[in-house]
Amino acid sequence: MTDLVLFYGTLMSGFKRLGRARVDLALEPVGLGWIHAVLFDLGVYPAAIPAAEGRVRGEVHRMLDSDAVLLTLDEIEAYRPRKPAASLYVRREAPVTLDDGRVDRAVGVFLQCAARRRTANHVRRLSRVPSSEAVTAARGAGSAVEFTPRVACRSCRQ
Repeated sequence: MTDLVLFYGTLMSGFKRLGRARVDLALEPVGLGWIHAVLFDLGVYPAAIPAAEGRVRGEVHRMLDSDAVLLTLDEIEAYRPRKPAASLYVRREAPVTLDDGRVDRAVGVFLQCAARRRTANHVRRLSRVPSSEAVTAARGAGSAVEFTPRVACRSCRQ
């Protein structure tokens, strides 16, 4: 498993996401980078879904204590490693392209598609287009997040 993790959205530095400060001492900043994904505004926070045609920028960190960082990340994102299908988010390794051009693998947190979580609420929330207020708030906080509006991911269309 990789020792890199990519934080996007409210997990990035500058946001006061509950629980994030607990992992700061176990992280070493590597730089900024991006993964192939699209980002959705769920209202309070963003959610990424892997997609070849999109890019989500974030902070790349080296995990000095992977077990502690991933345990805390799972708690923050309500991910259940023993019941991933029951979790709203899942963590996956994905290629990350750093701003200096290097490509490596990093752990990212992704929203599960409705194809696996067939709930009307999920599809309704996933279909929301990012509001201008969310983009302005993220940029005002110094976020490197790129919001990419989408109607829904391909596997959610039924």
